[in-house]
Amino acid sequence: MAAVTVMPREGDWTVDDLDRLPDDGLQYELADGVLLVTPAPLPPHQRVLGNLHLVLRAAETPGTEVFVAPLDYRPSRVRSLQPDLLVVRVEDVGPANVQRPLLLAVEILSRSTRSKDLLLKRGLYEDSGVASYWVVDPEEPSLLVLDLVDGPYVETAHVHGDDVARLERPFPVQVQPSALVRRR
Repeated sequence: MAAVTVMPREGDWTVDDLDRLPDDGLQYELADGVLLVTPAPLPPHQRVLGNLHLVLRAAETPGTEVFVAPLDYRPSRVRSLQPDLLVVRVEDVGPANVQRPLLLAVEILSRSTRSKDLLLKRGLYEDSGVASYWVVDPEEPSLLVLDLVDGPYVETAHVHGDDVARLERPFPVQVQPSALVRRR
């Protein structure tokens, strides 16, 4: 998979510019006015995405909703992110995107997105008030759980292989990383 591409431009990109881009199968995100372009994910990524979506949907509580990318989270005019999975309050879902802080953003690592997900997006989600941020690494397999605690993210769980994370946010759920990478 090709790496993330940063599109140069004079002046900041905005969500209005983003809305004018073609629907061409690429992922377009804004990081404080900088356009990031990522190619479509590969099958191992999609397998984890599908399996985790099933786990989260089964645990979903009234008043919350689980979405699979692409769905834009737009906390500002120069920031638009597409987590692989997101959990929101039902009342926070707009007709085209979500603008209020997410209850949960999940990113599934790949070789081309590892740095973007672990560093850049972690900081952007934290700064935007996303309550919980999960990072799934299909290669290990592992799950890193970060929760906002008095401002910054704090690691509240980090499980590997057959270990099980028993989590309370955004709702009670159990996640086993090795099960996420298996074909069902």
